[in-house]
Amino acid sequence: MFHKEGYKIIFIAILSFVAALLLTDKFVHIPWLRISIQLVFVFLFVMILQFFRNPNRKIVPNENYFLAPVDGKVVVIEEVFEEEYFKDKRLQVSIFMSPINVHVTRYGASGKIKFSKYHPGKYLVAWHPKASTENERTTVVIETKQFGEVLYRQIAGALARRIVNYAEEGQQVVQGEDAGFIKFGSRVDIYLPLGTKVDVALNQNAVGNQTVIASK
Repeated sequence: MFHKEGYKIIFIAILSFVAALLLTDKFVHIPWLRISIQLVFVFLFVMILQFFRNPNRKIVPNENYFLAPVDGKVVVIEEVFEEEYFKDKRLQVSIFMSPINVHVTRYGASGKIKFSKYHPGKYLVAWHPKASTENERTTVVIETKQFGEVLYRQIAGALARRIVNYAEEGQQVVQGEDAGFIKFGSRVDIYLPLGTKVDVALNQNAVGNQTVIASK
């Protein structure tokens, strides 16, 4: 199953893949070179397919859990000053996505969208300390029943060139539903109220819609 954000790219990739195989078969007459080139195109095609995969992870919403919005490695758990929306200290949990991770963003909790904004910016590597404030990004705040207002930020990385954000202010959202997509590598920052019980550890691999980031 593939995400709708990848349909156009996958279609173009199929056409390019078929054309590449036909052209190499016609014009490259050295067998080992022809096979090598074709294998490279096969690899690239498979990488595009796996990047846009969208595993079916249906859940029963639980207001006591804030679930991982994306797949990836937990790279930050620390108290920080959030300067865009809260303008006070929050507990930040960051998940880094490599190009081989699923890049669907899902709502970590049910609630009402209080804030949703897109910011153009740079394309620093996603683990750079200034990526949260200088890279292209979106900021979304969900008002939840158990955790209060929780902010999550989709951040473009060195390879990402498009962030898709479905959240609209005033919208009621359901935990686990698609919230957006980040194309080709990035990270997501989550800002929780101080004192929130965090259920993940640094360097832990999180799975979107399955791993509990915080609980009540």
